[in-house]
Amino acid sequence: MKEFSTLPGKMLLCLALASIGGHASASENPAAPVRYVATPTGYLMVLRQGDNVLEHLNKLAEREQIPSASFSGMGFAGTATFGFYDFGRKEFDPRSFEAVEVASLTGTLAWQQGKPSIHAHGLVTDANFQTFGGHLLGLVVGTGSMEITLIVHDKKLERAIDPTIEANILGL
Repeated sequence: MKEFSTLPGKMLLCLALASIGGHASASENPAAPVRYVATPTGYLMVLRQGDNVLEHLNKLAEREQIPSASFSGMGFAGTATFGFYDFGRKEFDPRSFEAVEVASLTGTLAWQQGKPSIHAHGLVTDANFQTFGGHLLGLVVGTGSMEITLIVHDKKLERAIDPTIEANILGL
């Protein structure tokens, strides 16, 4: 299987398995719908109502052993929770919004202590076209769907706490 040891080879293998129904997310529960497919540059994920976006990104990273990635997305949110980081208290001040449209979702996927580490920001709009956004703490898909494109990077990136500012920083 040496021909599948490179990232393009692995993506080809994923595409082949997905086309015959052997995709990782389908094999765990045959009745569960597939939520992502491999693309030439990474993955396309389409989530549906009730899906937890951050959980699905974490599961994808673990299943496919994605070394690191950048992602962007858009869609409908039942609930979006943002946080503004208070450096004095070293914690987020959260605020949630319901029944909003995600105009922009962007972020990075890396690893921290052996587990996926998602850093995401977003922008949502309500029915009055008011816009809210910031650091994403939680996101659940509302009526409709959420489309997320991941561009996979070949280098495994790690996050670590920077002792100066006591916040997670992506290492290069």
